[in-house]
Amino acid sequence: MSQQSVQKLFELFDQGTMLLQSALNCSYLDAMLENAENIIDDNTVRVEDGVPDKKTQEKLTKIYKQLDLKNVNAEAIRQLIQLSFLKVIRKDAIQANHQMTPDTIGLLMAFLIEKVTKNTKIETILDPAVGTANLLTTVINRLDKDEHENIQGFGIDNDDSMLSVASVNVALQHANVDLFHQDSVSALDIPQCDLAVSDLPIGYYPLDNNTKDYQTRAKEGHSFVHHLLIEQSMNYLKPGKFGVFLVPSSLFQTKETEGFIKWIHSVAYLQGFVNLPAELFANPAAQKSILLLQRHGGDGKQATKVLLGEFPSFKDKNKFASFMQEINDWVTTNINK
Repeated sequence: MSQQSVQKLFELFDQGTMLLQSALNCSYLDAMLENAENIIDDNTVRVEDGVPDKKTQEKLTKIYKQLDLKNVNAEAIRQLIQLSFLKVIRKDAIQANHQMTPDTIGLLMAFLIEKVTKNTKIETILDPAVGTANLLTTVINRLDKDEHENIQGFGIDNDDSMLSVASVNVALQHANVDLFHQDSVSALDIPQCDLAVSDLPIGYYPLDNNTKDYQTRAKEGHSFVHHLLIEQSMNYLKPGKFGVFLVPSSLFQTKETEGFIKWIHSVAYLQGFVNLPAELFANPAAQKSILLLQRHGGDGKQATKVLLGEFPSFKDKNKFASFMQEINDWVTTNINK
């Protein structure tokens, strides 16, 4: 589906959200969720205590007939929800840790995952910081094209508002994803998975008692939450499977680096660390990178050459295409021999 068509879907969906926001006198986020749930419920407008009124109900029913999301593919619906959540951020002044993984980043991660898992069947994927499920469904939709049918996703998050968005997101896409409202540092009730992917939260984890069994916990003070979630993800990966994480580019430049690298070598192969284009980040200190780990065991083995570098600017199409080819060549030589 073209971007123009997705924009048209968003405009219709947005009309419904704004009607509900006015009728229910609520935040744009709550109206968006109500709007999505109406569509999931066979385009039925839910009414409580006469709200919304008959006139608004009729307008919404007309919009839903035009939307007809039953005949829209999952990727277009994902983009529709992404556009809607971007408006939530604008209208409701959502805090920074509730932001959504941008498509530019999600698609680069999905590209890398597609390459390194080419010779592996992916049936289960874990995201321990699932948020709105935008990144998780980006990856699922990309892999679905490669005959990884019936992928089961597991998304964990302790933020109920983000999980509410994730819930309507996966329902509208008909994605096979189980969502769990819990702290991902605690024990998870999920099986070993074929892939872990996550745009990790950055900062310190405040509950020191919960980190006692973690090898990546800080020797003093609070531990880095992104270290803990990487360790937890690797615990729930099958032998030889990949974890692909969005992390700070300064990941290996902290006082905890030595212990963190020691832990990585004890459980996984450090296969890649690639900086995202600097142009994506207004503040150089906020630059992020893609970390590629492969759990020991199975068909896993250390790459002869670790994938390092930085994606060139998107504006330089030749350099960008050349770098993507370098990644292809690296995968062929080091991973999919």
